[in-house]
Amino acid sequence: MDPRDFGRVGVLAGGPSSERDISLESGQAVFNALKNAGADVLLFDIAGNLTREDLKKFDMDVAFIALHGRFGEDGVIQGMLEDLGMPYTGSRPLPSRLSVDKIASKEIFAKNGIEAPAYEVLARGGFNPADLEKICKAFGFPLVVKPRFEGSSIGISIVEDREALREAISAAFVYGDKIIVEEYINGRELTVGIYDDKPLPVVEIVVSEPFYNFKAKYKKDDTEYIVPAKVSSCHYNAAQAKGMLAHRALGCESFSRVDIILDERQDKLFVLEVNSIPGLTGHSLLPKAAACAGIGFSQLCLKIVELALKKRGVTKIGKEI
Repeated sequence: MDPRDFGRVGVLAGGPSSERDISLESGQAVFNALKNAGADVLLFDIAGNLTREDLKKFDMDVAFIALHGRFGEDGVIQGMLEDLGMPYTGSRPLPSRLSVDKIASKEIFAKNGIEAPAYEVLARGGFNPADLEKICKAFGFPLVVKPRFEGSSIGISIVEDREALREAISAAFVYGDKIIVEEYINGRELTVGIYDDKPLPVVEIVVSEPFYNFKAKYKKDDTEYIVPAKVSSCHYNAAQAKGMLAHRALGCESFSRVDIILDERQDKLFVLEVNSIPGLTGHSLLPKAAACAGIGFSQLCLKIVELALKKRGVTKIGKEI
């Protein structure tokens, strides 16, 4: 599809979430790629929560959503664009909301036979020391504590003892009224990018940090990305299959990224989460996987816009299929 047939592409970035700065970086990268490829494109810095009336005023024919975290990945902006009848990139409102909600997505994984780490949900003011003791005995240490909704590993802690657990719980409750305490899976960190509803090459992430946290993702230069991952062909194929299964189970469309832990001792792959709007920065994993498959960054971004239009049955702005 010729980029000139897209009409005007509005790249939506920034937003009110804790991932605002990363979103702006993604948005700028997408804007540059589309502009260099010949598309008519504008970059919109979303400074706060928009209303549908605000969105109506944007001079665009298709929205490229580069908003990470709440308002961008939780189905809100997608619902507004649906109401306006405007094509937009990525998944629809419900899959977006399910993906960003770690509790809801885990429930869906369980219903679809997708193995994930065992967990318990804690509600602010709704648990007591006996509940924590039960979790400690059931899972042992280390434990993983994470907010229900945040992305980019924000608010996540890996703890080794009860005192650290209490501190991590308090830190996670900063981001919402429900959090997850999860068993720690000691294994190799893999991720599977989904592009045009097909799996890309598997990426292995090797970090000097305790896990692939915010610092390892965006602040350090020693994080290693191995593409394709040097795991057995059996584990490689299984990771791609699990990535596709998780993507489909949540109802995601076009593209996503699925984070997985490979525990070679148990010979098991555990799905951690699905990112319905993965990062598109210089550090980001989906572009690295696409590049390994021979798909350049501009081509990746152009195809994502094309898929958004095709989802609405549009081959050219102003012309329906």
